[in-house]
Amino acid sequence: MNDLHATRLDLLAGGTDARTEMERALDISRSAACAHAFIRTMFDEAPGSAQACDPASRLAGLAFTAKDLFDIEGQATPAGSAVLSHAPAAKADAPAVARLRAAGGVLTGRTNMTEFAFSGVGVNPHHGTPANVSDAAVPRIPGGSSSGAAISVASGAAFIGLGSDTGGSIRIPAALNGIVGFKNTARLTPTAGALPLSTTLDTACAMTRSVRDAITAHEILAARRVTAGNAPLSAYRLAVVKNLFFDGIEPAVATAFERSLKALRAAGARIVEIELPELAELGAINATGGFSAAEAYAWHRLLLERSGAGYDPRVAQRILRGATMKAHEYIDLINARRDWIGRVEAALAPFDAVLSPTVPITAPPIASVAPGAERDEEFFRVNALLLRNPSVINMLDGCAISLPCHVPGELPVGLMLWHAALHDDAVLAVALQTERALQE
Repeated sequence: MNDLHATRLDLLAGGTDARTEMERALDISRSAACAHAFIRTMFDEAPGSAQACDPASRLAGLAFTAKDLFDIEGQATPAGSAVLSHAPAAKADAPAVARLRAAGGVLTGRTNMTEFAFSGVGVNPHHGTPANVSDAAVPRIPGGSSSGAAISVASGAAFIGLGSDTGGSIRIPAALNGIVGFKNTARLTPTAGALPLSTTLDTACAMTRSVRDAITAHEILAARRVTAGNAPLSAYRLAVVKNLFFDGIEPAVATAFERSLKALRAAGARIVEIELPELAELGAINATGGFSAAEAYAWHRLLLERSGAGYDPRVAQRILRGATMKAHEYIDLINARRDWIGRVEAALAPFDAVLSPTVPITAPPIASVAPGAERDEEFFRVNALLLRNPSVINMLDGCAISLPCHVPGELPVGLMLWHAALHDDAVLAVALQTERALQE
């Protein structure tokens, strides 16, 4: 599939037009490939909207989707739930949605997600679970929580899938579906108008088909220009953290990762293996439940009292863990995180980016983790593995991008490049060169 950049150049050259591209995207959106990917669609008005857009605009009338937790004017914001399906309509678009529209993007639908964004698996008992695009024979999990957004991009139904990332909810589905997912430094993009999971960790960001498209999406969402440059890989010093990120890794992921390192070294990259002992402290720092549980419970407590029976039991269980956190424990958590970030930033200062597997496993079958108490143990095992690596960067208040590193015939595997806060441009610059090296 062409990425946004190639399609826009084709539009400007007269090789296609916005209405044709939109009709193509909508045909895919209606196909079996996108089953359960959308919760609400805006298909009827999309072709006319695309045709009316300025072809010279940054998104040129091309399709984007928005995760169901973003406000869209005139619509409820149920965030993948059943209990908020009849909530009052939003009075305005969330800033993230508004910025994509203002750049010439055409919103085609609200995408499915893990209820209230509280899981990395992507299973939803209310709206169904969209199947991963990578395996036509075995329905596999899409990853979450931005599940439908990932399917919309990976299937060809959209060029940008707007989502959120609190512990990996952009990078996990990107990795499992073989696309690009960029989690920027959280403060760079507005989360207003998005139903929160953790006000400390939430990030508004997107999935795309290429790194250059990720840069475009980020520039629009953050209202800033990225300075990526065009330096070769040999200009950067990269690290591989050996502890934690490789625990429980599947052979297929290990093979793809090592093959990627070999390709990067052949392209001139300087890669150093390091230990980051601070990672061993995360269990103790988050022992009382972490930010997501406490902050989610603060938002949900009254709704749980009124409508708790309508929640996904797995989501309710995780939210309710936040009910037991004491005020001093929350303050201790804030202080411990601040200290931890300072020490990790100092350890990473000599490097331009860090390389890790995005997640240590490939996508398991949906049947193994589908709703049902008899599968809860496997669900929570898979969820913990999927969240472990990417959540480190959220705790760091950092930035990270996942890009595909598998080869044809393999299940998708994600390579994650990351660093501390406000290293976004350097990470994106390295990612551009990494993507080129892996495609050669």
